[in-house]
Amino acid sequence: MPEMILLGWIHTIIAIAALIAGYYTLAVYKVIKPDQLTGRVYLICTFLAAATALMIYQRGAFGPAHALAVLTLLALAAGFLVTRISALSKIADYFQAFCFSGTLLFHMIPAITDGLLRLPIGDPVLTNPEAPLLKMFYLSFVAVFIVGWIFQCYWLNKNSDIA
Repeated sequence: MPEMILLGWIHTIIAIAALIAGYYTLAVYKVIKPDQLTGRVYLICTFLAAATALMIYQRGAFGPAHALAVLTLLALAAGFLVTRISALSKIADYFQAFCFSGTLLFHMIPAITDGLLRLPIGDPVLTNPEAPLLKMFYLSFVAVFIVGWIFQCYWLNKNSDIA
């Protein structure tokens, strides 16, 4: 793997802050919303992580991490916009939970990929980005996302008067 550039370090620090804020917000509030302080921190850090990811071209071309950054920005935009469309008010909270939780999924895929391909330094766990172990992690993350979103929908439905 190429060495990390300064922007890569900045991106990584922002993304780690986003992950901490995102998982904390889900643990405490069950959903990520922009009106929660930790939710705002998560959403801002996620936006910055996606934006900085689009500026990193260590391999010289648009790649899967860039596609995930674009998906993240689209999910953020959709999550914010859905609450402003009155015709979608009945599904807005559920769709927003899907979008904002989806951005956590989009964080985890490059996080595990880079982590296993870079660490430990000098002798990384994996040397091939096509390794079956990575695909198992990706599948696990998707499964956790789906189950998590189902629980969020249940919680939103149960608490619809406060959601």
